[in-house]
Amino acid sequence: MPLPDFDSAVGHSFGLEVDSVVIKQITEVSGLKMEQDVIEYKSNTADGKFVVRKAPGAPKAGEVTLTRGLTGDNSFEKWVKDCRFGKMGDARKGGAIIVFDYEGTAIKRYKLTNAWAKSLEISSLKAGDTSVLTEKLVVTYESMEVE
Repeated sequence: MPLPDFDSAVGHSFGLEVDSVVIKQITEVSGLKMEQDVIEYKSNTADGKFVVRKAPGAPKAGEVTLTRGLTGDNSFEKWVKDCRFGKMGDARKGGAIIVFDYEGTAIKRYKLTNAWAKSLEISSLKAGDTSVLTEKLVVTYESMEVE
């Protein structure tokens, strides 16, 4: 369901969809962007003035960091292991970052092409600490489309 006119989305809930499985416990998504190279060329106009022009170049690959609370789910670890041991045929996946509204309805999807897990970081383990343990998964991708 699209948002009504002039309403903005609230960063309420996010999910990672990989191989048609949605992980909804994502608490933070950072670094998600579409970017492309800039081609700069210099020339002269008909009247001899020097000008610099810019044109869009090739799209750039990107990286996104996903954070979630530490759970018994080992899907992040398995994905990183597959990448680490060279099983790239299995490790490269199509997927999406999904933004949900407060009712749990998907309002925006950022489709990732040929994504693979680059790293997994566990938050600091401190005796006596009462904060939630988290894991951060860095995913690199070749291209992104907004659906």
